[in-house]
Amino acid sequence: MKKIALGAVLGAATLAVSACGQGVLGSDKTDDSGPIALGMVVPLSGSSADIGPYMKNGAQMAIDEINAKGGVDGRKLQLRVEDGACDPKTEVAAANKLIAAKIAVSVGGYCSGSALPTLPLFDRNKIPMIIPAANSTELVEQKLKHVFLINGTGDQQAAAAVSWMGKDGAKKVAVLHDNTSYSKDIATRTATGLDQPGGPDKAALDAVTPGESDYSANIASVLKTKPDFVYWTGYYQEGGLILRQLRQAGYTGKFMVGDGSVDAKLIKIAGDKAAEGAYATMTQTPDTIEGAGGWVANYKKKFGAEPGPYSTQSYDAVRVAAEGITKAGGTDGDKVAKALEAIDGFPIFSGPLKFTPQHTLSNGGFVILVVKNGAFTLRDALK
Repeated sequence: MKKIALGAVLGAATLAVSACGQGVLGSDKTDDSGPIALGMVVPLSGSSADIGPYMKNGAQMAIDEINAKGGVDGRKLQLRVEDGACDPKTEVAAANKLIAAKIAVSVGGYCSGSALPTLPLFDRNKIPMIIPAANSTELVEQKLKHVFLINGTGDQQAAAAVSWMGKDGAKKVAVLHDNTSYSKDIATRTATGLDQPGGPDKAALDAVTPGESDYSANIASVLKTKPDFVYWTGYYQEGGLILRQLRQAGYTGKFMVGDGSVDAKLIKIAGDKAAEGAYATMTQTPDTIEGAGGWVANYKKKFGAEPGPYSTQSYDAVRVAAEGITKAGGTDGDKVAKALEAIDGFPIFSGPLKFTPQHTLSNGGFVILVVKNGAFTLRDALK
């Protein structure tokens, strides 16, 4: 695990989203003297609405820090936030609003399935996307010039999962997903990584229908394969139910979730007893990053709450965007994309940044968390 200690962030004001318009007004990219608008599509409604505030607050912290130091080449940064609701149609509409507002760079993206249809929209308009959370490998398989990921990809997460299962002594693994791009990508890649010589065997690969309240049929099917390890790659609402219902059905083996389920609500839904000891594959969260105490304290002071998943990645997305604009000498999208490709060693929370030719992180940075005393805590750094 690469570790980095970032200094305490300067003052950050709470992002206001009013009935008069979400976020602040966008800037005209043709104006090289006015504010530079960054756009962010995050879930502020729907089943993943809890994540949106973490992401927009993290992004706002970085903007406030940069602006306090004079901005980017003397120009202030502004943030415009739109609700994507983790719904493709809603997210496309949100992306079009940001394009119309003439944002310079997009720094949002949580649910891969709803982010996917926005990629060609931003790319056609030469707006670089620095995606802080969504991480399906499908996002980069389109090979779009302006798309960059600063979260580990699905294949990197699958590799981390298989590595940990083997290290933890798993023999037969059942993998469950919800058929969304993000979840299915990790699940199928994990299943492919199983059944290798000397490693765990694949007991089952099954899909559930998201949004249901009873997964007993799926659970019965999985338990017939007699797994000693179950890996859920979907989101926390279904993950909590599946874990609770697995335990109620008599399953006593180990359980692990993907990064989309790392949320305190999974524990609440599953119940403390059922959730205790559950693992997670996850890129670092604020409380697992060495040297991030000052950043966490500043976040709590400004927003009156603990920073949650993807707050640090969103903070870094803004900083990387600012670095790209600075190196490009302006907001021309092609020049910013080229500048991003040339970044080598820029410090972000997961370690020195250098993009691969596919515009992904050189190292996915996944760690293993475990639920201990009702909270996700660091278990293993997978060094």
